[in-house]
Amino acid sequence: MDLLNILIVDDEYGMRRGAERALRDMHLHLHDINGDVRFSIRTAADGKELEEKMNEGPTDILVLDYKLPDTTGLDILDRLMKQPLDLLVIMITAYASLDTAVTATRRGAYDFLAKPFTPEELRGAVRKAARHLILQRQARRLAEEKRQVRFQFVSVLAHEMKSPISAIEGYLQMMRERAVGDRLADYDHIVDRCLVRIEGMRKLISDLLDMTSIESGQRQRAIATVELGELARQAAENVRGEAARRGIAIELDVPEGARMEADRAEIEMIFNNLVSNAVKYNRDGGRVGVRVRDSDGEVRIAVEDSGIGMTPEECQRLFSDFSRIKNDKTRHILGSGLGLSTLKKIVTLYDGDIAVKSQPDAGSTFSVVLRRDVPSASR
Repeated sequence: MDLLNILIVDDEYGMRRGAERALRDMHLHLHDINGDVRFSIRTAADGKELEEKMNEGPTDILVLDYKLPDTTGLDILDRLMKQPLDLLVIMITAYASLDTAVTATRRGAYDFLAKPFTPEELRGAVRKAARHLILQRQARRLAEEKRQVRFQFVSVLAHEMKSPISAIEGYLQMMRERAVGDRLADYDHIVDRCLVRIEGMRKLISDLLDMTSIESGQRQRAIATVELGELARQAAENVRGEAARRGIAIELDVPEGARMEADRAEIEMIFNNLVSNAVKYNRDGGRVGVRVRDSDGEVRIAVEDSGIGMTPEECQRLFSDFSRIKNDKTRHILGSGLGLSTLKKIVTLYDGDIAVKSQPDAGSTFSVVLRRDVPSASR
């Protein structure tokens, strides 16, 4: 719930008290952000007291009389507009005219209210100003968040791609200098290394795009009925070639008709990432088990493998951005370190959870819980 501070400035005591009573118990619900707004009311009788009250704490909406004993509302407006203040001014006066209203708005007033006015007219002006102010602040916040996401994206991309680009450049330099001979076949292993590095960069860009689109909230979600068995089988099929080459068996345990209302691309990411990792970090001749349990309130997905496993310390940092387990057993495995952190962000959209149990050299089990009745997952 937002709290906006209103400062009422008028030299007439009765006007100050009446305006305070009219606004004291007022609240506002903004459908745009699905949030409520409350108001804190303060009063001042002249320009000097206004300055004192503004120095005491923040002011969001200033209800300002045009004519004060020691100054004018226009003079106060001029001073306020020269300062980096985030507030809106509603000018009130008994000397209403079109010229006065135009002058006040040109100098920075948000709205104009002519005396005498009813309590409901005052409340209406304040509601309009409050809505404008909060939506304006939200727009600025979103713009700043988008700027930060773009900056993070570019910074990470530049840092993470520097090493593979340098490696490819070195390989190409070797080829130009014919470092291993003149036969084209002599360079097959160098070309293969370049292709591996390029694939790593492609995966990094893809993972970064997934992460930033979900983190920024700008991705358009398409909620529909998702067949969980279909997505589990598809994820297994995507890694079937590597699994067959290394003798890794993939077993599916998905009840017939298991389904949920969700964004298909998000659930695909969950299955694809977990099953791919289970094969990638497995041992030759190992196994991968994919299990889905479907109940009224939630969907549970578990993917277990017989792979290299992890220590408790490695498990703790596994879901952080750009976190990869680096040791002698994983140094040859490519990855961006973004897949699991992206999954954690997806799971939160369904008010769910993702966890891992693992032991070194004994394999790992990743468990995902997705709730069915979450508002963000239903639109």
